[in-house]
Amino acid sequence: MANIKSAKKRVKISAVQTARNTAQRSALKTAVKKFDSAVVSGDKVNAIEAYKDAVKKIDKAADKGLMHKNNASNKKSKATLKLNAM
Repeated sequence: MANIKSAKKRVKISAVQTARNTAQRSALKTAVKKFDSAVVSGDKVNAIEAYKDAVKKIDKAADKGLMHKNNASNKKSKATLKLNAM
């Protein structure tokens, strides 16, 4: 454990940021899974709503540095192709 005051503060800040990142990643995965399940079920209206939510969360994750921008673009592209194939 850290002995210096600034190091102790960094440990606390790191724990908060890790918890925030974990929550945001979980929300992102949930949104993508909801979209995938809507596509599999064949519900076009529900799939469109889930698509909008998933793309929004993917963009936010890329902006915040949770994922690389190319990875985000790849995920959005695949989701768009799935939606258009319905």
